[in-house]
Amino acid sequence: MVSDATVKDSLLLKPIPRQFVILGIAGSIGIMGITAARVFNLELPQPDTAKESQVSEAIVPQVKTVTALGRLEPAGEVIKLSAPAQSQGSRVEKLLVKEGDSIKAGQVIAILDNRDRLQAASEKAKEAVEVAQANLAKVQAGAKLGEIEAQKAEIARTQAQLLGDERAQRETLARLEAQWQGEKAVQQATLARLEAQSEGDKRAQQATIKRLEAELNNARSEYRRYEQLYKEGAIAQSLFESKRLNVDTFTQQLSEAKAILTRTDATGAKQIGEAKANLERITVTGSKQINEAKAVLARIQSTGSQQINSAQATLNKIAEVRPVDVAAAKAELRQAVAAEKEALTNLEQAYVKSPQDGVIFKIHTRSGETVSNDGIVEIGQVSQMMAVAEVYQSDVSKIQLGQKVRISSSSLPSEIHGKVDRIGWQIERQNVINSDPSENIDSRVVEVHIRLDEESSQTTAKFTNLQVKTTIEL
Repeated sequence: MVSDATVKDSLLLKPIPRQFVILGIAGSIGIMGITAARVFNLELPQPDTAKESQVSEAIVPQVKTVTALGRLEPAGEVIKLSAPAQSQGSRVEKLLVKEGDSIKAGQVIAILDNRDRLQAASEKAKEAVEVAQANLAKVQAGAKLGEIEAQKAEIARTQAQLLGDERAQRETLARLEAQWQGEKAVQQATLARLEAQSEGDKRAQQATIKRLEAELNNARSEYRRYEQLYKEGAIAQSLFESKRLNVDTFTQQLSEAKAILTRTDATGAKQIGEAKANLERITVTGSKQINEAKAVLARIQSTGSQQINSAQATLNKIAEVRPVDVAAAKAELRQAVAAEKEALTNLEQAYVKSPQDGVIFKIHTRSGETVSNDGIVEIGQVSQMMAVAEVYQSDVSKIQLGQKVRISSSSLPSEIHGKVDRIGWQIERQNVINSDPSENIDSRVVEVHIRLDEESSQTTAKFTNLQVKTTIEL
């Protein structure tokens, strides 16, 4: 950057202001006059200091322009368009533009290689939304009429099955009770018959024993009487021996009758014991079977009642539209919709779009290449060009918005024009450097942004970053 007060004659890009030329000529003339006076020994009058000061003040030219080096750039500066942060490391599957193409805001300039995967995820999320919507509609509609009727039929079937099972088990219980009572009566009759038979046999045998005892006593009396007669010789020995034989016979018959009575007692007692044991077994077994049948009946009644209650609860459940079920279905739908939006957002990031209208200046990443650190392309709005002048910090106070600016460069066919649009807020280091080695290359400057008029913008559309000289009219 340069000002009128510091411009050197040797700087070709900075023409010498007219005021400085006048001052140089006036000084040269003065020096020549003084030299001529001395040569001719002329006495010059002493200058009046006050008048000389007034003359100096009168001839100091007023600064009417500020010149500065600068550069051309599109309005909004040059944008390096890259892939989204989460897509860093992706490859460019297809590049849809070339350098010099004019593009519109929102236009797709490249497609990344993760598009297919993100497309599949988006479709899956969309299907999840449709499933959630169908589930919500199903919950809100409640059960179908056919399902309700089918559940009612299930309840009726369960009730009928319960009644049938209960009736059959009651019949089984009644049969067991009747069988038990019949078997007990039969066994009791058998026991009574055995007891009566045993008592009859015992009495008959006891009568036989008594008869034999009487006959034995009678035989013994005759034996003793015949024994006396035999000793007296009144009877024959054979008659006496027959009487003794009668005693032995009756004695043996009595012993046999007593043995038979003993055996009859034992046999009757055994048969009666066995009959009592059978009666006890029948009583216990029948009672156990009856209790088991009663337990089965109770289980049938309990299980059937539970099945009926469960079926009735199911009917109430499918027939009722509960708010909590509707709320849960709506929450699932909202979650699915949010997932779909996220998937669509991720899919959109696979399409690299331009954020503004402009022209493709440069391509950094081509099809098949991984997105570089410089991004994919550089974009600028060349429909409105700007000049950024680096004005010395000592001159920036003279700059105001709206001031006219003349811009020139050896690369431009003619001088272009614009107006001061914005004045920077920071003091920065000079970036645009003059080729003159005597220039201060570490100057502190303020960037002044100059909006070019329409004609000048069209002229400089292809000259982004061109170094220019700006002349700001104060």
